[in-house]
Amino acid sequence: MEIRRTDLSEPEVAALIDLHTREMFEGSPPGTNHALDQSGLKTPDMEVFAAWNGERLLSIGAIRKHDDFAEIKSMRAHPQARGRGAGKAILTALIDRAKELGYPEIKLETGSGELFEPATRLYRSFGFEPCEAFAGYTPGEFNKLFSLKL
Repeated sequence: MEIRRTDLSEPEVAALIDLHTREMFEGSPPGTNHALDQSGLKTPDMEVFAAWNGERLLSIGAIRKHDDFAEIKSMRAHPQARGRGAGKAILTALIDRAKELGYPEIKLETGSGELFEPATRLYRSFGFEPCEAFAGYTPGEFNKLFSLKL
């Protein structure tokens, strides 16, 4: 598995981002979804990564750089790569990148329910713990916020 930074020009990456965005909107109550489309991932504060097995895309994930912490965005395993370690690998790469950038903490926002449960289990297995509001997100019945001290 090779994990490398992407500029979103690969059609496979664009398609997975589109799938992720669509599913997040479909699986979230109105007003609770914070998924970014391709344009939202092409801002200067974002770094997007993709995990590949040869020419096969396995997963994607991004880091949004804030002043005093990094934020995980758009983490998604390809449907055909689920259960094969692709999510774990991209999460490890994002945490490592946040450490390289010198951040003391990495945070994320996710949803609740069946669609989000595999990701929540993964985050908790890495030591992420619930946290307070940050970057305009408010924890609630659906939206869950997590943090990991680096």
